[in-house]
Amino acid sequence: MELGSRDAFDRMGTLGIEEEFFVVDETGRPTAGTDELVYESDPPEILDGRLDHELFKCVIETQTPTIGSLSAARDALANVREAVVDHAEGQGFGIAAAGLHPAAKWRELEHAEKPRYRAQLDRIQYPQHRNTTAGLHVHVGVDDADKAVWVANEMRWYLPIMLALSANSPFWNGFDTGLASARAKIFEALPNTGMPTTFEDFEAFQSFERMMVENGSINDRGELWYDVRPHSEHGTVEVRTPDGQADPERVLAFVEYTKALVEDLAARYEDGENGRRHRREPLDENKWRALRYGHDAELLSKDFSEALPLGELVDRESSRLGVDGIREMYDAESGAERQRRLHDSDGLDAVCADLLLE
Repeated sequence: MELGSRDAFDRMGTLGIEEEFFVVDETGRPTAGTDELVYESDPPEILDGRLDHELFKCVIETQTPTIGSLSAARDALANVREAVVDHAEGQGFGIAAAGLHPAAKWRELEHAEKPRYRAQLDRIQYPQHRNTTAGLHVHVGVDDADKAVWVANEMRWYLPIMLALSANSPFWNGFDTGLASARAKIFEALPNTGMPTTFEDFEAFQSFERMMVENGSINDRGELWYDVRPHSEHGTVEVRTPDGQADPERVLAFVEYTKALVEDLAARYEDGENGRRHRREPLDENKWRALRYGHDAELLSKDFSEALPLGELVDRESSRLGVDGIREMYDAESGAERQRRLHDSDGLDAVCADLLLE
């Protein structure tokens, strides 16, 4: 039984970045390529042990080494991305990034043969069969297990801000969904996803992990796919909210914001703050508003007394935490808006080309 440990939480502020990408052919369309890239060739050294695939053979995942500081994150991200693009090009593929690939039609794409994914397909059925999603996951080290659970509880209100900013998946299975982040909604059809509830402490969280594994709900703790979770193997708080991004500056903006949030909340925990322990239902409403409207979302305030424009919330967060990336992201065209604009003006080929990593 694969469960994490309280002892894993032994360092504060370290970073890890996991990105899910689409393997594409010469036309920029998703194609089965993970057998060649993961199993049939040796990746560059920086990706050794840090390159894997997801459910579909067109989705690949990279992980950075553990990063000691925010200043080192830019180089680490650039090095991993350069390595995966070079590795893919050497096998005749390209790499693209978005929450969903606009040209991916799940009925026409191959599932991976890995036993883990075959077991998921058998257990979950339709929701997993169509799960062509790709996201960005940011890990921040926390030096105490109970603190990590408290931080993850309190992080939940901030996640819709991240989702609205990241919204980069308007198209799915060949049509415009009308959503800014269709990825968020499609992924939420799986069990053990979306906004988690609160946990009293690490013992309560680990008891939940154990119950889910022992009763056959999941095969291992990694199948708890909530939008945020204390990662009891890595000793981190893991935020799993944003859509995949082609632009590394957008990724770095989320890394900067997530690290600042975790460290701010950790300090509040150490000061004895009680926290808000929000109900899940209004947080779900904020998530819906974020995935539906993206940059145009109005989100419920922390006390749920009013709805505030995303731009106002971003201004407050940027000033409060001293982070610039999320402000710059809000001021720029969103990924969903960009995809729709390119699709309307130049067609699907232009959208596919725009999602490629250089």
